[in-house]
Amino acid sequence: MHHIPRHHPRRARRTAALALATALLAVTTAACGSSGGGTGDSGGTAAVSEPTDSVKRGTVLSNPFDKPDLVLTDTEGETYELIEETRGRPTLVYFGYTHCPDVCPLTMSNIAVAKSKLPEADQDRLRVVFVTSDPERDTPASLGKWLRAQDPDFVGLTGDFDTIQAGARSLGISLEPPVVEEDGDVVSSHGTQVLAFLPEDDKAHVLYTSDVPVEVYEQDLPRLVKGKLP
Repeated sequence: MHHIPRHHPRRARRTAALALATALLAVTTAACGSSGGGTGDSGGTAAVSEPTDSVKRGTVLSNPFDKPDLVLTDTEGETYELIEETRGRPTLVYFGYTHCPDVCPLTMSNIAVAKSKLPEADQDRLRVVFVTSDPERDTPASLGKWLRAQDPDFVGLTGDFDTIQAGARSLGISLEPPVVEEDGDVVSSHGTQVLAFLPEDDKAHVLYTSDVPVEVYEQDLPRLVKGKLP
C-alpha cells in the first residue's frame, strides 16, 4: 500500500511509506476546524513518479479511476451530471468546502492561477469541478459566491451528502460528515487531493496532493489539457 502524506491544519505532520499493493491507494487527509469540513481514504493502484528534486509533484496512476456518476446541483440551482457535462474534456475534481480555513482555498487558488496562464482556448476547454463535502452549509448561492472569488468558471456542486460521499469513495476518497466539537468548532475530514481526468478516456490518470505547489500545476496543465501525462 502506498501512503501519501497526511495534513492537519493545526499541527502539520507528514508521513510517507511506499509498498506494493493489490488495488488500494491511501490518499491525503485533512481535518479542518473552526468552520470545518472534509477527509481521505483509498481505492486504485498508483505508480509513483518520484521527483528528482525537492518539489512535490503529481502521482501518475497505473490503474486510473473512472469518473464518478455524480448527479448533483450546481451553483445556479440546476441539475449537473458530472459524466455528461465533462465528457471529452480535461477535468480536475476536488472535494472540499467553503468554510475550510486553509487547504481548500489554497488548492483552488493554485489551480486558478495556473489556469489563468493557459491560452484562452485551453482555459475554455478545461473543467475544474469543486464538490462540497459540507452540503448543509454550502448552498448553491454560497458555494457560487465563494468560487467566483477564485475563478468564475469553476463548477461548484452540492447536494445529498450520501451521494457525494459515495462518489468520493469511488475515487478512493472517504468523506465524513462535519462534527461540532465542545468548543463550537466544526471539524470534519476531507480528501485534499486533486484528481486529473484526461479527455480521451475520461479517467483520472494523475493525483495531486495538497503540498503540490502552483508551479507544478502551471507546468502540468498545458499537457493535461492536450490529453498528455505530465
